[in-house]
Amino acid sequence: MTKALPLFVLLAVLCNSNASAQKGRPAAKARSAEIGQSAVVLDETLSVLRDRPSLFANGIQRMRRGRKITISGVAEADGVKFFRVTAPPANFGWVQSDAVFGKFRLADDSRLAALVRASSGFEQIELANEFFTLFPASPSRMAVLLLYGDLLEEVAVKLSKDANRQLSRAEMAATAAPLHSYFLNYVSLDRYRKLGVVYLFNSSTKAFHYDGASWKEIVTKHATSPEAIEARKRLDLLRQKMDRRTK
Repeated sequence: MTKALPLFVLLAVLCNSNASAQKGRPAAKARSAEIGQSAVVLDETLSVLRDRPSLFANGIQRMRRGRKITISGVAEADGVKFFRVTAPPANFGWVQSDAVFGKFRLADDSRLAALVRASSGFEQIELANEFFTLFPASPSRMAVLLLYGDLLEEVAVKLSKDANRQLSRAEMAATAAPLHSYFLNYVSLDRYRKLGVVYLFNSSTKAFHYDGASWKEIVTKHATSPEAIEARKRLDLLRQKMDRRTK
């Protein structure tokens, strides 16, 4: 008859068996903190949505600037990080992580501010607007606000030249509508109006001017910042431009 093992021997065997089983079982991979986060596609150069995480994978589409996405996976390949994303209404796939920006990732505000400075044309203005929406409390906000106002006043110069060249003098003279109403209905203002940009019009000089909202924000909310000094100068110059009369 088999002799029963002492209790302490049985316990030791069970403990060793459990330890061996745990050693043989792979450790559970930690869930990436990026999964489940929301972000916005802003760098269109890198925004190709692909069917797998690789720079050599098939492209599904190039996502437009401002596209909202949700991250559902993370992978690395070809020297870059990829996010698996869902992009409403019905697309999903993999996109290079550098193409998207979000509050979940440290320093994305600085990265977007740098992209704003490096861009040009209407894209630069759109990116600045996205920056204001995504990162309202960023330390870079004042610098971007100052730049934004300067860009919009530069645009005002071009809009003024184009409007004076394209608006029909004969048509304006033939109706009872005020001169300024023709200019403030000028079609090229539409794309800026959609971004919430307001342009003023000096009827005497027939010139548009940015209303200075970004400079006013700096002066009222960040009065002690270095940018506030420059913002006040620009607001003073704006008042002079709006008071200017033709000789």
